[in-house]
Formats: sequence, C-alpha cells, structure tokens
Amino acid sequence: MAEPVLRLEALRKSFGGLTVTDDVTLEVLPGELHAVIGPNGAGKTTLINQVSGLLTPDAGRIRFAGRDITRLTPDARAMLGLARSFQITSILPGFSVRENVALAVQARAGSSFRFLGRAADEPVLNEPALAALAEVGLAARAEAPAGTLSHGEKRALELAIALAMEPKLLLLDEPMAGAGREETERLVAVLRRLKGRFPMVLVEHDMTAVFALADRISVLIYGRVLASGAPEAVRNDPQVVAAYLGEEME
Repeated sequence: MAEPVLRLEALRKSFGGLTVTDDVTLEVLPGELHAVIGPNGAGKTTLINQVSGLLTPDAGRIRFAGRDITRLTPDARAMLGLARSFQITSILPGFSVRENVALAVQARAGSSFRFLGRAADEPVLNEPALAALAEVGLAARAEAPAGTLSHGEKRALELAIALAMEPKLLLLDEPMAGAGREETERLVAVLRRLKGRFPMVLVEHDMTAVFALADRISVLIYGRVLASGAPEAVRNDPQVVAAYLGEEME
C-alpha cells in the first residue's frame, strides 16, 4: 500500500470537560478523496482545525507528507502544501475574482503583500490565477468583483484559491453548505474532475455529494471514529445507519 499523505494518530482535543476529538486515527492515501461525516457536534470541524493548525491537539500526532506537523503553524503547513477551504467563505469581496486568486499565488511564492495594488499588472501572478479559475469553471467571471458572485460561485472561488496554493492535500470543510441543487451539482462536477490529482479530505453534510465523490468514508460520532471504509460498506453498516445515516438518507 502507498505511504499515506496524511496520517492522524490518536488525536485528542478537549474544551473544559468536553472531549471533542477522542482518539481519532485515520489515513488519507495519495489521490484519495476521504470524506469525514457525522452529525452536528460530532467533532468534524474541530478535527479539520487540528489538521490545518488552527487548533493544537492535546494528545496524538499529525503526519503530513512524511513529516510530523503537529506543532507547526497554519502558515508553515500551507507552505508545505496543505490547503483548506472553510465552512464560511473567506474571500476579499472588493477585489476581482482574478485578484483573489492572484494573491494566493503571491502568498504561495512567499512574497509579502506590498504589491497588493499592482496584482493586476503581474503576469507571474495572473497566469496561474487564470488557470486555477478555469479549473473550477470561473474563467468567464475573472474580472467580476468577488462580492457579486453567487454563493456557489464563491465556494468555487475558494477552491480556486486553494488550488493556487499548489496543494499536496486539500481540506474541504463543507463546500456545499448553503448551495442550491444546481450549484451543488456544479461543485460536485468540479471535485470529480480534480479527483486523483490531489488527495482530499471532504467534510460534508450532503450525503448525495459524499457518496458520489468519496473513495473512503470515516464516520465521526461524539468525537470518535465509529466506522471507516469504502462507501458501500459504510452505507450498509448497521451501527452507522442507526447512529447517523438512517435520518440523513431518508
């Protein structure tokens, strides 16, 4: 078996007396889309926050691309190729769609933002930005103010920003949240095109999207991994159906 791109080893995180991540161990293999699902309050976002560096685990270890990153900052992890999208869109609405992505290219290159106002004049920034926008179907909207995009387009822009970071792993935190049916279908199509090129961790409540995309699924319940495996095995697991999927798939 190939060496995992990401390995979480017995991660634990508590807030006061509440254990939110409880001895979580899982792996993400090269090219794999690994979905993490579970009810609200299961600890999914807390888990992703530990992987991205926004939270430090109380115990356990995170290994990424062959090295221990448990204590690295989010910026250091991003420079290693760990790119994340958030539940809530985090774009610059007053900048154009292209400029939002160009700034991510600039950050990836390790530049400061002193040239922020001249991003439109920098081919070295804009050529990869336009390529990332084409990947997610936003090339025609490149010059539009980012704040004028629809909700689904903003999620696609976030994905383009993540791609501009030249990721070795994409962390996708509920990319379908708030999207309508047509926008969700477009986002699923984009992720399907990207599958195999980048390993991905997908946290998502939309079970139709999860089962359309995932190579493997881990189910979190009360901070613990209840089951992990191929989609059909998880779908038919009696414990998973009783604890979560019974309601979600109705």
